Amino acid sequence: MPTVPGADPAVVGPYLARVLDDPGWLGCTVEVIAGGRSNLTYTVTGASGSLVLRRPPLRAVRPTAHDVAREHRVLSALAGTAVPVPEPVHLCTDPEVLGAPFYLMRRVDGVIARGSLPAGYADSAAERVAMTHALVDVLAELHAVDPEAVGLAGFGRPDGYLARQLRRWQGEWAALRDADRRAVDALAAELARGLPAAPSGPVVHGDYRLDNVVLDPADPGRVSAVLDWEMSTLGDPLADLGLLIVYWQQGRPPDGPVVTPSVTRLAGFPTGQQVVERYAARTGRDVSALPWYVGFGFFKLAVVVAGIVARHRAGAMADNTDDGLTAVIEPLAESGRAALAGS
Repeated sequence: MPTVPGADPAVVGPYLARVLDDPGWLGCTVEVIAGGRSNLTYTVTGASGSLVLRRPPLRAVRPTAHDVAREHRVLSALAGTAVPVPEPVHLCTDPEVLGAPFYLMRRVDGVIARGSLPAGYADSAAERVAMTHALVDVLAELHAVDPEAVGLAGFGRPDGYLARQLRRWQGEWAALRDADRRAVDALAAELARGLPAAPSGPVVHGDYRLDNVVLDPADPGRVSAVLDWEMSTLGDPLADLGLLIVYWQQGRPPDGPVVTPSVTRLAGFPTGQQVVERYAARTGRDVSALPWYVGFGFFKLAVVVAGIVARHRAGAMADNTDDGLTAVIEPLAESGRAALAGS
């Protein structure tokens, strides 16, 4: 049985057989799921079925950003709401098992739309519009969840969310700065000067974008599950919308910085402005301050990329995830400054 870094099947199988009281997990196989750039994700397959395991990086540079127990808690809370999430199965908080806490959830089969779409899937403009509307509508449903009603009243401190978020990401940047990157510093200063005074409180995802959802394999206009909840908390819903627009490539200049290719660049997808209009219509929220949130989204993404580069250099990831990302850190910051300026 081959060893898998971070989730050795010789450990995972017997552990699952014991805690789930199911010997069908003995002799399981474990494979790394490609695409994850932060918490590590694996498929665990055995005679009893298939599960997904999530754990922090092998050597986390900033461990506070990889709290898998929070992911498990929010999945458990949102199960049964209008927000589709994978079913959580088990949380292990004992770091002696795999070297860090981890959790398992049911695998949701479907399409994850990253750089391309499967042949014959969502070929028409109507299907791509339906996919976009489904993505936005699920975000609206998330922001309509009453945290107290689902047991998430203490999931975060919504008051002062934006100020804390900005301080947090400024702190992350201070810890990760690897060179004199004036554009990133300038964007951080501009964001601090223009910090909105906005109401907050709903559950926010923290990294909401098309490739963090599973689409129904038979219906591109249906989201089967929302994934990657490691940054979720209680906060300002426009932060989710702003980051979604950062990743949306339809209508964006083709020479802009791209961290990962997105199918939203393909013909037939609505523009970022149409995404914003759909969200505003579904929620009734005032989105006039959105340029600040888009700028903040670019700042966060620049810092996230710096973290990926740092983890890659430290050998903390299961595969090579650098892919030349160092070169996009400053262009991302420049895009953030342009968003703040309204250009």
